[in-house]
Amino acid sequence: MIDSKVTLNNGTKMPWLGLGVFRSREGDEVVNAVKYALNIGYRSIDTAAIYQNERGVGKGIKESGIPREDIFLTSKVWNSDQGYQTTLEAFEKSLEKLQTDYLDLYLIHWPKGEKSIETWQALEELYLKGKIKAIGVSNFLIHQLTDLQKQASIKPMVNQVEFHPELVQPELLEFCKKEQIQVEAWSPIMKGKVNDIPVLKALAAKYQKSPVQIVLRWDIQKGVVTIPKSVTPERIKSNAEIFDFELSEDDIAKIDNLDKFKRIGPDPDNVDF
Repeated sequence: MIDSKVTLNNGTKMPWLGLGVFRSREGDEVVNAVKYALNIGYRSIDTAAIYQNERGVGKGIKESGIPREDIFLTSKVWNSDQGYQTTLEAFEKSLEKLQTDYLDLYLIHWPKGEKSIETWQALEELYLKGKIKAIGVSNFLIHQLTDLQKQASIKPMVNQVEFHPELVQPELLEFCKKEQIQVEAWSPIMKGKVNDIPVLKALAAKYQKSPVQIVLRWDIQKGVVTIPKSVTPERIKSNAEIFDFELSEDDIAKIDNLDKFKRIGPDPDNVDF
């Protein structure tokens, strides 16, 4: 089902599928995408301060008529706002733009060494005050998660990372599974490049689905939450049509074998922004 959920390590329930809004333009474009997605059954929306579209996301949620408590809303603190006090202030700005008084999930957008430890302390405080239902990180590798956990009082509930057939990161997946940190995929369809991969095209023909649907189904069967971005109604709808079939273990392995450790985005070990 489109609204099926995974239970995070603190008991919070998070939908397996969400709408990503990275590069969805502020204003009508993002408002309409959010509204459409919610009206066809999506219950998770993923944004971030740096996307500069939180106001539109908030407006789309309001105009959808779906009760706020039925929606899982994620945002992220940007690098220039990291640090204890600045994170608290950035969080309040995000709430104001999103027209809400709490978030379901708030993430540290990128690892920034010691600065992220301070940021995490702010997230823990907001969590304990009930302003956030779950807290987590984005783009953290194993050593960064380990460093954070040494100084954290509360374990991250989610790690949102670049994850797709050419960047599978099995060791990171295994580590997060062992630590009960839910992995979430950004750029799951590689900006549409999955449509050109022969193995995925063959699997699409076999299952009578699109290569994109094959990959999004693979995410979920790998135990990874997925948030494909689109502003096109047909694609938003198509991206959700992944709960009526199942990939065989052999076919999952075929997709796993496409791994090239090839990133589309920045390397978390070399973030200079």
